[in-house]
Amino acid sequence: MGLFDRIKRAFTGEDPIVQQQDEKEGIVLDKYDKGMAKTRNNFSNLMNELLADFRTIDEDFFEDLEETFIGADVGFEMTLAITDALREEVRMQNAKSPDEVKRVIIETMVDIYEKGQGNLSGLKKVEGRPTVVLFVGVNGVGKTTTIGKLAWQLINEGNKVLLAAGDTFRAGAIQQLEIWGERVGAPVVKGNEGGDPSSVVFDALKKAKDESYDYLLIDTAGRLQNKVNLMKELEKMNRIIQRELESGADETLLVLDATTGQNALIQAKQFDETIDISGLVLTKLDGTAKGGVILSIRHELDIPVKYIGLGEKMDDLQAFDPEQYIYGLIKDML
Repeated sequence: MGLFDRIKRAFTGEDPIVQQQDEKEGIVLDKYDKGMAKTRNNFSNLMNELLADFRTIDEDFFEDLEETFIGADVGFEMTLAITDALREEVRMQNAKSPDEVKRVIIETMVDIYEKGQGNLSGLKKVEGRPTVVLFVGVNGVGKTTTIGKLAWQLINEGNKVLLAAGDTFRAGAIQQLEIWGERVGAPVVKGNEGGDPSSVVFDALKKAKDESYDYLLIDTAGRLQNKVNLMKELEKMNRIIQRELESGADETLLVLDATTGQNALIQAKQFDETIDISGLVLTKLDGTAKGGVILSIRHELDIPVKYIGLGEKMDDLQAFDPEQYIYGLIKDML
């Protein structure tokens, strides 16, 4: 059953999204529920305020609706896409009551989000050699913490994980990764502060191959302000990876801070112009009402969100589930 149908069935009282089949799924649902509380409250409050004053569907209504979506940090382009599609759907379905309009709004959001949808979550795993994952992102977004939490997850799934301290420029970056390595039980390959990060990558690749690691997670410097240097640095890393493994990095994950709202989208666009991003990680989603930015990113960039941060605990980095996300966003409207 697709996301569209599952959300639609929630209106009839048949709610398969919350009818979890095992304890693990129930835990994940609870994390989404708590982690998205601020975003959901912001979105639902704005929508419910709009619909409380609903009289008829006219241009004033659509203008108010656009302001509501933008206020919920859905973004300008996604807002226009939703309202344009909504005009047609309202006409086709002849929606007139607040509940009918609410239903069409939610179904339209789901439909736009789901178009072309592939598997958004999970990392690749290459058999027979280490799977190499590069992490990129500006300083302060939670990149090193994300690496540590993901390493913990992978280790608990039975994988052998190695970390590489490729951010040799930021003071304390190497030590921060070492602390995470000790915490989760993953060795860290490092060089000298201010040294060549590519030499760290080379040493880490050799160790990962010689000692049969399943994953090599590589931290990198967050220097978006100098795109040329960033590009050259990452190209050099990928050349070394390609030479050693006959392919470049298997995943390049861009880590973004969800609390920055639409600035996260701007960062994603800037990095996307510079390097080939395979997936996004949205951190600190639990600490913001701006989680609607995920809709903007999904609409404007053809890059999947792979993980979201829903809290500070070790297991609060969750594989992104679009079903739980959309449901968590609108469930107070149902």
